[in-house]
Amino acid sequence: MTVESRHLSERIGRPAEEVYSYASDPANLPHWAPGLGDGVEQVDGQWFAETAEGRVGLAFAARNDFGVLDHYVTLGSGEVIYIPMRVIADQNGSEVLFTLRRRPGMTDAEFQADATAVMADLARLKNILER
Repeated sequence: MTVESRHLSERIGRPAEEVYSYASDPANLPHWAPGLGDGVEQVDGQWFAETAEGRVGLAFAARNDFGVLDHYVTLGSGEVIYIPMRVIADQNGSEVLFTLRRRPGMTDAEFQADATAVMADLARLKNILER
């Protein structure tokens, strides 16, 4: 079964290494992706965030030289959401690419709301890094 995806991106006027370094640190998530939760904490090597829907688990790709920021979000229900994401070097900075996948049962309006929220997060990331 195929899943509908949208590729959302934001260009950032900073070197890819700087963008990756900041975005790959889970402790920075509340600053640029507040929809994921008010705060994150690491417990016994695992990351967690408190969200409006409850506590979620976060698992991130190991640091790498390719700019891959893929991660998994485990909801309280046990559902695991895979989120492909990466930082791509560009001549004049970088581009952050986020692949948004439609979850089963999502309405068009819910999928659009998720896309809008992701774009707001990417804009916040840009604003923070370009200050």
